[in-house]
Amino acid sequence: MKLTKFSAVGLAAALAATTALAGPDDNSLVVAWGSTGPIENVDNYFNTNRTGIWFSRMVWDQLIYRDPATFEMKPLLATSWEQTSPTTWRFQLREGVTFHNGEPFDADDVVFTMNWISDPANGVKVQRNVNWIDRAEKVDQYTVDIHMKAPFPQAFEFLSGPLTIYPNEYYAEVGPEGMHENPVGTGPLMVESVATAEEYVLVKNPNYTWGSPKGESATDKIIVREIADVQTQIAELLAGGIDITADITADHVDQIGGVPGFTALQAGTMRTGYIGFDAAGRGDFEPTTKLEVRKAMAHAINREALVANLIRGDARVIHTPCFPTQFGCDEDAAVKWDFDPEKAKALLAEAGYPDGFDIEFYTFRPADWAEAIMADLADVGINATLTKMPYFALRDKQRNEGTTPMFLMDWGSYSMNDMSAITSHFFKKGPDDFALDDEVAGWLEEGDTSIDPAVREAAYAKAIEKITGELYWLPMFNHVRNYGMNASLDFIPYADEIPRFWQYGWNES
Repeated sequence: MKLTKFSAVGLAAALAATTALAGPDDNSLVVAWGSTGPIENVDNYFNTNRTGIWFSRMVWDQLIYRDPATFEMKPLLATSWEQTSPTTWRFQLREGVTFHNGEPFDADDVVFTMNWISDPANGVKVQRNVNWIDRAEKVDQYTVDIHMKAPFPQAFEFLSGPLTIYPNEYYAEVGPEGMHENPVGTGPLMVESVATAEEYVLVKNPNYTWGSPKGESATDKIIVREIADVQTQIAELLAGGIDITADITADHVDQIGGVPGFTALQAGTMRTGYIGFDAAGRGDFEPTTKLEVRKAMAHAINREALVANLIRGDARVIHTPCFPTQFGCDEDAAVKWDFDPEKAKALLAEAGYPDGFDIEFYTFRPADWAEAIMADLADVGINATLTKMPYFALRDKQRNEGTTPMFLMDWGSYSMNDMSAITSHFFKKGPDDFALDDEVAGWLEEGDTSIDPAVREAAYAKAIEKITGELYWLPMFNHVRNYGMNASLDFIPYADEIPRFWQYGWNES
């Protein structure tokens, strides 16, 4: 793929459009994101966009903090915990913490949050994150019991990740829409304004001085600009309109890295890309319901070339429907598919499609990735027509219509290092399941609920073998996050794909 070099006209336009000069002079940080679409609702429980997760970590806290470098669990809003029964955890809560609106934090907030999000009637977007919770009970002002429906060994992955704590009085009054318009948490940054799909302004929380392992904000203000076009983001970066973007491509990394005063890098992440097939026939498309066709498509796609030429960086081909560091993600259990176009043609003929067939191909990722895959398919006679949609629109189409016979998508597991956070989400007969395999769902349920690690691993291995053997998914590669930034920014990338923007300050020049 060839990229247009940045023109003087483009840079001049970016300078003219700049509304807030980026840089360290006023101890502010200007961030750009938005290539996967805007955050539909910054309420953490009504968002599935990765940038919404980034936003949530700035504004809200969890009971537990998982150190992004060591994966160690540390006290955050809870100071200690103990398991009082196979299905109950008791948490001692931190005293002296206040929400951004002045509400004091205590057990009432934890109980309200856990009971509200676990009630299916309230419609939390990712039910997998919350449906293991039975109820929460207040023991005293700073002690809470969280009861699980069954033993749930990965509970702390959720309690340190997507389960943020809300102020009970405020949220009961304003609900998800009010939380979107005026977010209130206990985190290192307070929200000054929200302009959906345009800009979010956050300021340092002056009360975040109680020793949180997350640390206080290194800057006084963070301005997030939603900029959908990556070329515009880069022009803004080079013109001084933003300080950092995490949306650029591998080719942009090469370009930015050669400009004095700027730096760019490609950091590997645990985000797992995959091609999914409508094997269950949810959309009444016959070819993808045939295993021989799915095998043919797997043999037709050159994943190694895609990684080497387009993804690059720390990316590598993945053979599992999970990220290899996640608990239970046994690479040896996966059935591996090599690149073999001639075998693909033979399988198509065996399936009754000697001349190939037409198929609709969906993604929200860069078109050049999909086009490379489509070219491989065309070589064996499969004519794919690309439909590129914003992530949340494609997600809703899949859930509501089921009419996506083939799709290139990915999942970051909410940055949880347990394969239940990805494989169980997609293969336990929920709205994102295009396999609907009872046997797989049963193995995953066993792995999700057993407290015996060996039992979990064995069950998950069976699920991996069948998912990859039946090619419900063709796992593709782990993603890299490509960053471009002002060279004076003190920046650390993390494999869990969550930039800690509040930690990034300016180096003294």
